[in-house]
Amino acid sequence: MLLTMQLSDSISKHFRLDSQTESSLKRLGLEKIKDLIFYFPIRYGDMSALKNVADLVAGETATLYGTIKNPKTKKGFVSKIPMAEATFEDLSGSIKIIWFHQAYLAKMVHDGQSVKLTGKVSENKNGLYLSNPEFEKVSTMPIDSNSSLFKNGQNNETIFGGGYPVYKETKGLSSKWIYHTIIKIFKSGLLDNISEYLPEKILEKYHLPKLKTALIWIHSPKKKEDAESARKRFAFEEVFFIQLQRAHERNNFEKNNAYIVNTDKNDIENFVNRFPFQMTKSQENAINAILDNMEKSNPMARLLEGDVGSGKTAVAATSAYSVIKNRPPKPQALPRGIPLGKACGERQAFGNLQVAYMAPTEILATQHFENFIQYFKHTGISIGLITGSGCRKFPTKVASAREPWTNISRAQLLKWVANGEIPILIGTHALIQKSVKFKDLALVIVDEQHRFGALQRARLAKKENFAPHYLSMTATPIPRTLALTIYGDLDLTLLNEMPHGRKPVITEIVTPLKRAEVYEKIRSEMKNGRQLYVICPRINAPDPDMENSLQVKSVTEETKRLKKDIFPEYEIGILHSKMTKQKKEEVMDEFSKNKIDILLATSVVEVGVNVPNATIIIIEGAERFGLAQLHQLRGRVIRSNTQAYCYLFAEAKSQKTMDRLKALKTAKNGFELAELDLALRGAGELSGVKQWGISDLGMEAIKNIKMVEAARNEAQALISSDSTLHLYPKLKSALSERKLEEMHFE
Repeated sequence: MLLTMQLSDSISKHFRLDSQTESSLKRLGLEKIKDLIFYFPIRYGDMSALKNVADLVAGETATLYGTIKNPKTKKGFVSKIPMAEATFEDLSGSIKIIWFHQAYLAKMVHDGQSVKLTGKVSENKNGLYLSNPEFEKVSTMPIDSNSSLFKNGQNNETIFGGGYPVYKETKGLSSKWIYHTIIKIFKSGLLDNISEYLPEKILEKYHLPKLKTALIWIHSPKKKEDAESARKRFAFEEVFFIQLQRAHERNNFEKNNAYIVNTDKNDIENFVNRFPFQMTKSQENAINAILDNMEKSNPMARLLEGDVGSGKTAVAATSAYSVIKNRPPKPQALPRGIPLGKACGERQAFGNLQVAYMAPTEILATQHFENFIQYFKHTGISIGLITGSGCRKFPTKVASAREPWTNISRAQLLKWVANGEIPILIGTHALIQKSVKFKDLALVIVDEQHRFGALQRARLAKKENFAPHYLSMTATPIPRTLALTIYGDLDLTLLNEMPHGRKPVITEIVTPLKRAEVYEKIRSEMKNGRQLYVICPRINAPDPDMENSLQVKSVTEETKRLKKDIFPEYEIGILHSKMTKQKKEEVMDEFSKNKIDILLATSVVEVGVNVPNATIIIIEGAERFGLAQLHQLRGRVIRSNTQAYCYLFAEAKSQKTMDRLKALKTAKNGFELAELDLALRGAGELSGVKQWGISDLGMEAIKNIKMVEAARNEAQALISSDSTLHLYPKLKSALSERKLEEMHFE
């Protein structure tokens, strides 16, 4: 049976699976033999993690030696989940063990049994407990790290880690089952026929093991160095594949033509001098880099990254101004068959090149529309807004002081955009619908780029048989290595200064005993008309019986408590991910109009929404968030020159955690915090990394700038010399199987 095994075979063809195991495998995305052998361990049993009960901290994974006491089966009080429960003791103390969904384990150990346990330390209202630990029965206890448990008693051979690899589990599927099944696959001889797809010269240059060797070493290493070498290979490979995709996209993008945007420096300077604030040096540098890019016939592809409030919109407005000051080229001046923009020497005496500005939500699009009116009202230029709720145009003959625009029909707006009468169009996803046609689109600006898929971005950027210049903007602090990987097809520009006169947020770490004092400080601010954000890690109260349930504040419960006991006199609203998009926008709109005094939300609270009057933020369970995410949440309250306050409500008992939070007080900007977060917490815990589609192993590579740059350089060199990978068919095939977004090498 096993001799005929193929990588493309289903797992069920060669292994007996009950319905629960098959369902659990599918939940992890494991359906074929190939899926299983490329499902890598998350860690290995490591004696360096050996701990005493007295030293355990919630959230860590630890290995302990001691004795099992009173094993029994039970069911969750609320959830009715079957589970095994026991007490574990060593010389320093005791801790409860809970094996969720594995009640049978209570019969596999007996009272007084000596065991080695490896598992995650969790916490609920009753204190610390070990959640679903792996266990081994042992006959002797280790005295120290030099004990005989590191040796095989018969031949004194070193055994790596003292145990087998540990895989991410799910209900009904254990790490042990995954490990033993993979070993059976290896014994079938399947690996003898597996093909290497990475170029030989890259393997040799970076001392990476070949595919067959790497698979054996990552699943069953004989020594620590083998496991590290295998992980290095697969980490490099994952980043290399992403870089290949990005290099290919950049190569294709640069083959396009774009409008040449001529810039009058004095004119730009006069435009900027009208701003009610002084531009920072980093804003000026960003504008110069963008304008220099757009003077070339190849399209710009640039990412502008800056903290909330660092002035990205002003940079976008200045870039847009330089574009709309250019006349379109004369159609007759263009050679037949050459896309618009190739020859921009002869210009018309009328009209303007056009700009499209896309935002992820209606409230943000509307906010940008209103900001652009202030930037451009002296120019007489028409600005349009298109969202799912309707369309607007500025200027208008029926303007009022409160609303200097007019609502117009969608058909009329599209007509004016198509004939070039509206040079600047701002909107949501409505911008990329087929019905929206531009006459001379020269610049596309996308706010919070990671909120859009590449297909959506491409749909906007590749209309009219040519590519407009492309400027993407994000307020998400991203470590440089991650930015180089994810945005490998874009040039990176940083805004690392805040506007002049902007006061730093006063940040305080608040322990439970100081809550009442802080609430009174907040009350005094709110009496002066200020508004408050309260951020909670959860939507609903946790079920104490649920495995790994976070015992932290929830939006629903905290709303009731604040309304009843703390701020009964104020209007409170809630915002979380389970609400509809329309409802979320309604709540944010009410908060921005000061109809809601206190907004309780999860971290879903919109990036970039401008509520200048909201100058206070409480972040509950602050230790649960990454530094970069805390910094970004804190950025919600620095939208004016009024003093802002951020209160980090922390339950942390660990000094290491408290020291990490203190970094928020000293770091200069979000980029510095993102780098620190990466170093302290590890890539796998970095806030928001799941949205990038990179595995935990790939994220390990992100911590290594040399590896990222090496993968980037090799990918760019390969695409430069062979853009369709014609000379590397196995690599091309492996890439297509990875299902990377828009990976087409034809």
